[in-house]
Amino acid sequence: MVVREATPADIDFVVESIRGLARYEKLEHECEARAGMLERHIFGSPRYAEILIGEIDGRRAGYALFFHTYSTFLTRPGVYLEDLYVDPGMRRQGLGRALLTRLASIAVERGCGRLEWAVLDWNEPAIAFYRSIGAVPLADWTTYRLTGEALARLG
Repeated sequence: MVVREATPADIDFVVESIRGLARYEKLEHECEARAGMLERHIFGSPRYAEILIGEIDGRRAGYALFFHTYSTFLTRPGVYLEDLYVDPGMRRQGLGRALLTRLASIAVERGCGRLEWAVLDWNEPAIAFYRSIGAVPLADWTTYRLTGEALARLG
């Protein structure tokens, strides 16, 4: 099992995996993932996010996409995990844990005060996995989002 930084050659795999994640989360209708845009945002300037690729027996089997946040309360940067995905046929072999372990190491190496992510409330397998590694839900917080017309109107 190998966890490594993504290269431009991984972009098509990541886009297909993003589509797989969208199907799993029943959000395929919201998925607009495009290779060119993803490549520009991951490898261009500025870099908006980073990707780790997980391989099993030399085959790409999952990815983690993350970016930095900042905590004013901690006065330290943080890491936000946007996506964690392992191909359904490759699950339960430890790759999800390996990706999260590497991401936690990156957060520690970079002096970050936290690693955060969101999970759909019906995704019991993921919730059980996250609890098993010591993650705790933030029950007092509600996520808000502006998109599309509402975002344009405010901007």
